[in-house]
Amino acid sequence: MACSIPPNTRIVSGSVRKNTPVAFLTPSRPQAAISFKAVSDRSNSSSKFETRNHSPKPQFPLQSNFMTSRSSPIIPSSTDRVYSSTSTKQSMICVSVTATNIPDFVEEIKEACACGADIVELRVDFLNAFNPEIDLPKLMKTCTLPYIVTYRPVWEGGLYRGPENSRLAALALACRNGAPFVDCEYKAVEAFSEVMRGVETSTKLILSYHDFEKTPPRAFLFSLATKMAAAGADIVKISTMARDISDAAVTLALLKEHAVGDKPLIALSMGAKGQISRLLAGKYGAFLTFAAMDERRASAPGQPHVALLRELFRLSSQTGATKCFGIVGNPVEHSRSPLIHNTAFQNRGFDGVYVPLLVDDFARFWAALGEEFEGISVTIPHKEAALRMADEADPIAAQIGAANTLVRVPPSSCTAASPVSRSTFRASNTDWLAAIEAIERALSPPTTTSATTTRATTRATVDPASPPPPHPSSVSPLAGRKVVVLGAGGAGRALAFGAAAKGANVIVANRNQQRAEELVASLRRIRPLANAEVADLKDVVSGKVSGDVLANTTSVGMNAVEVAAGVPNGGESPVSPEAVGKYKVVFDAVYTPLNTPMLLEARRRGVLGVDGLQMFLGQAAEQFKLFTGGIEPPMELMRDVVLKSLSKSHK
Repeated sequence: MACSIPPNTRIVSGSVRKNTPVAFLTPSRPQAAISFKAVSDRSNSSSKFETRNHSPKPQFPLQSNFMTSRSSPIIPSSTDRVYSSTSTKQSMICVSVTATNIPDFVEEIKEACACGADIVELRVDFLNAFNPEIDLPKLMKTCTLPYIVTYRPVWEGGLYRGPENSRLAALALACRNGAPFVDCEYKAVEAFSEVMRGVETSTKLILSYHDFEKTPPRAFLFSLATKMAAAGADIVKISTMARDISDAAVTLALLKEHAVGDKPLIALSMGAKGQISRLLAGKYGAFLTFAAMDERRASAPGQPHVALLRELFRLSSQTGATKCFGIVGNPVEHSRSPLIHNTAFQNRGFDGVYVPLLVDDFARFWAALGEEFEGISVTIPHKEAALRMADEADPIAAQIGAANTLVRVPPSSCTAASPVSRSTFRASNTDWLAAIEAIERALSPPTTTSATTTRATTRATVDPASPPPPHPSSVSPLAGRKVVVLGAGGAGRALAFGAAAKGANVIVANRNQQRAEELVASLRRIRPLANAEVADLKDVVSGKVSGDVLANTTSVGMNAVEVAAGVPNGGESPVSPEAVGKYKVVFDAVYTPLNTPMLLEARRRGVLGVDGLQMFLGQAAEQFKLFTGGIEPPMELMRDVVLKSLSKSHK
């Protein structure tokens, strides 16, 4: 049978008490008389409006009376879009209105209706003072889009702390007044069905379940979804907290496997690690997903804003055939990869969507969600793990020992040993060439200006748009140069191998010196003639060890993102100012911000600086080709959108 109000809660004399046995005071007559006495304050537990004629709780059937006694839906013109969307399974974008007083709530409704959303949620539990009989008709009349009336109690993650009977009476009033949708918690469905006994309404019932602590096991959620559908829901909503990105696989499975049959389903994983359940709602056929009008007004963790969902991730255009791609990293919120790839997909008419993937453990992510993607980009700190998870690798990625790209290749043929064909993933590394070419351009600027003059050019930084200079021979300008690489992770390995391949003398320094030694050993094993050695990080930081080119491949210098993630020395330069001045070229793989502390110091000292944007765009262009089967990327557009984004974020 359906759940009741949460365990250890009792409705007594219009107040909510904890740590007492469960009992409902619900009407025993077919129709409860409802009286609204005064204004209801969300923070006041005294009864301000209530249902009369309370009697002991009756036994209710699993199918709620609210559902069996409703009339055939009479759809107002304002809800036509909702029901046509439902029939075509096109996901809608819903924004929640959460103002705390009636005048602001009314204005926010107007803003919500104009922001690009398809449907609006009226979160009346956010109101400090709310008189349903007076205020609810006004709020409903103001909304020109389809809307959901939600009066969420504190025990289900909302703000309402008053009497339960009064709350349900307000929802019943919304039904009587013709609200397109009301949201009722599954734990309260039996009590609500009694309040609604005998009421004829066209209102659609969203039954909701929330777990703000965790994502329960898959079997539990599938069973729960079935019970919620049987309890009378028109639409089932399940929202759980994602502690790991693999939790999102459970909620996506609810959608993918049609856990409630033909009934519409809303399945969400809350938090940054579950954001893909919101961004991919269209592909998986969710009835709707929630978005914020802006970042300040998100009503749940992980909500993107409307423009992002509609314009960048193309939620309304997603279908089951839309191909999924993403960027795996930690941190990942700073990445502009979703911006450039989604923009490029749209420009080239490619039906794909590219999402950020905040991953703690790559193997766990890959086991849970790998098959959902056609390809992924990989950044710090998962590049070596990505190579290990791949079914095959190109020779360069295998030599480097790290991959920044995984792409699905056609299914392998069926054999007697493996009668079912399966997809395989191929690892590639597009980092090394992009970084090396950016450094080569700095060492051979496309002018005949002297080195001194070149260092005095605007901002002493190589133009990201400048094409590679025509070399009179195949000899790289890196040949014979001393390149000091900071970092021994995936990007560090790529740059060290690339520099050695071009004939440079490579020095590797890393916080964990054993990792640096392993990298140099790998380099010598694969390229026996390579001149490579390990340096103490302290000596590089101080400038005791230096060279011609300094290449930072760590995340040091990533400013706010790095500081928030707790990275040591976040927002600082990885080396001392004196050390920076000893190089001819300084390269920083970080591109957010574009001008890192290290590059700013290089500029002050007249040293050529190469920002990470050049590497970022170069590797992304090669990834785009791999993702799309060889389509040429719109380079100018990709560069423009990134520069515009970086300019906005650092004003």
